[in-house]
Amino acid sequence: MTGRHRDGQPYEPVYRRVWDGPAKAEAERIDQSWADWTVLYSLGRRSFYAVAAWDGPRPVIVEDPTGDGLEERMREAEMIRATRSVARPVPAPVRRRRGGAGRPSSGVRNEEPGGETVSAGGRRSPDGRAA
Repeated sequence: MTGRHRDGQPYEPVYRRVWDGPAKAEAERIDQSWADWTVLYSLGRRSFYAVAAWDGPRPVIVEDPTGDGLEERMREAEMIRATRSVARPVPAPVRRRRGGAGRPSSGVRNEEPGGETVSAGGRRSPDGRAA
């Protein structure tokens, strides 16, 4: 029997290749500096990925071939999230009157959907005053 791994032969160290070591280190650095994100580096695609840790209807995943580009995509995703949460105000509760639909009592005005005001007499005034 011949060969490198033959019984009785001394152990030979084999060079361990670290694939994309600097890119993995960059992904680790980004992961530590962004608390709301999990950052990964894909050896197969040679690309950085970040997965947002916040709750939402769908997972937020961004991808870029460079670490700086990934951080920019992460900032964009956070800005979109912030603008969407501000753009959706909580609707005010709807107050309904008791006793069904009747005419309002005298002196009470109701606003119509078109922006006009209806006075107690039912006559409309474009500037909102009772006619």
